[in-house]
Amino acid sequence: MSALHEPVTVYTSAGGQPVRLVWRARRFRVTDTPTTLVGTSEWWNSLADHSYGVGHAPLDIAGWRFQATSDDGETHMFDVQNDDGQHWKLVRIFD
Repeated sequence: MSALHEPVTVYTSAGGQPVRLVWRARRFRVTDTPTTLVGTSEWWNSLADHSYGVGHAPLDIAGWRFQATSDDGETHMFDVQNDDGQHWKLVRIFD
């Protein structure tokens, strides 16, 4: 596993799931069912210091994990995050 923070282009379906990724000028097609990566909701950050004893903080989709394959057969597992609704970054890659 390599930790990265590189910009990538991610194309999504109408439902918001990744279907294609462009990384380092190479196109990869998603070849499995993407899995959501979840994280604590942004609005909860101001309350994070308080403990209510039951349950956990509210979660939002923080990114996606998926397998993708290039036209020449190179395959990786990618973790991507969308920072602002427009810009994606690659945060991890599994070989």
